[in-house]
Amino acid sequence: MIVSTKGRYALRVMVCLAQRATEDYVPLKEIAESENISQKYLESIMTVLSKAAFVDAVHGKGGGYRLNRKPEAYTIGSILKLTEGSLAAVSCTSQGPAACSRSECCQTKPMWDKLDQMIDAFFEGITIADLLKENPIP
Repeated sequence: MIVSTKGRYALRVMVCLAQRATEDYVPLKEIAESENISQKYLESIMTVLSKAAFVDAVHGKGGGYRLNRKPEAYTIGSILKLTEGSLAAVSCTSQGPAACSRSECCQTKPMWDKLDQMIDAFFEGITIADLLKENPIP
């Protein structure tokens, strides 16, 4: 499993917004500058986060983005699944039995299933609030 740039940037944006939770809406330009992400690419990420109701968006003057829940409510797993789709290590575990004609008799599939469960538990066990605690801004 390799987390894409989109997934990594989405996590960074969510942390950025959590750090600014006391502010009103944070303009896209400010987020882009603070995270060194192009505005155009960031727009596509924010659209995904907004449509999934992970953030509130206000367009126009004084607009921007903000979290609509406390940082504790966002798991890393939920953000990555939103932006990445599956977090599966191999395709046969993410696409079901139809992905492989040997899935019923495969000796390695239980191992891959267990790895997927471990990955899921790991990312679902970490919240944006946890990241803020681990790496506080001075």
